[in-house]
Amino acid sequence: MRLTKYKEKLVFLIFISAGLAGCYLPLRAEDSTPATQRTTEARQIMTSPQEEEQTGTLGIARYYKKRFNGRRTSSGAVYNPRKLTAAHPTLPFGTRVKVVNLANNRSVIVTINDRCREHEESFIDLSRQAARQLGFILHGKANVRIIPIEKDDL
Repeated sequence: MRLTKYKEKLVFLIFISAGLAGCYLPLRAEDSTPATQRTTEARQIMTSPQEEEQTGTLGIARYYKKRFNGRRTSSGAVYNPRKLTAAHPTLPFGTRVKVVNLANNRSVIVTINDRCREHEESFIDLSRQAARQLGFILHGKANVRIIPIEKDDL
């Protein structure tokens, strides 16, 4: 029985796609470390608490989406995108931290008043005003250094 040209082309494409599917290789085969482990290793750059206080902790900052405007934070405060506030998974509420954008060396001091889940890569969520002052509002995220501020440093 003779197949029509349409069916011949369809059968040909099926055989080709099946053959190519067996040739698939991941693009990053050399890096088999899970993302969470790479993030944890990056956070363990500092070894002692004294060094961490002086140099801070490296991480990635993002900022709140507009849908959070006016909602209550974990501390009970109402989120205002024009205030210099942030969410962090472990720092106590009321802690003031200096956040430095590593790309342009801009910095801002924010107060922790919310909690964020520990993401694979995110480390701190900033208010829109803080992100604007750091200069990454158009990019969505930035590599930052987070330095806790003692009351004596103010």
